[in-house]
Amino acid sequence: MMKIAVPVTENNEIDDHFGHCAFYAIYSITETNTILNIETLEAEQGCGCKSNIANTLAEHGVKTMLAGGIGNGAINVLNNAGIDVVRGCSGNPTDIVALFLQGLLVDSGLSCAEHDHHHEHGHQCNH
Repeated sequence: MMKIAVPVTENNEIDDHFGHCAFYAIYSITETNTILNIETLEAEQGCGCKSNIANTLAEHGVKTMLAGGIGNGAINVLNNAGIDVVRGCSGNPTDIVALFLQGLLVDSGLSCAEHDHHHEHGHQCNH
């Protein structure tokens, strides 16, 4: 079973800054690429690259992170924990997971340059 994590706001949208999300939605995916279950994991507050969230997500079996804005430090920490990152996602988390499962998402290739960098709103992962 595959597990995908998504940083989510209190309004159930993908958070545009990984380190500031309210919680992580963890999607359990079946062998036939359908969503079996969605768990929530409370976010550790603070910088994503300095928190223990990568190890916590890895302990939950997460192998992929579909993120909005995320810095290279956080990407490196996630990658070191065995989690691949797809950047540039926004919108409804379940819709984005469905697009990912259909093979329609491509990493934006853009990382946050600074922790206080603000992101454009309303875009979705490149597809």
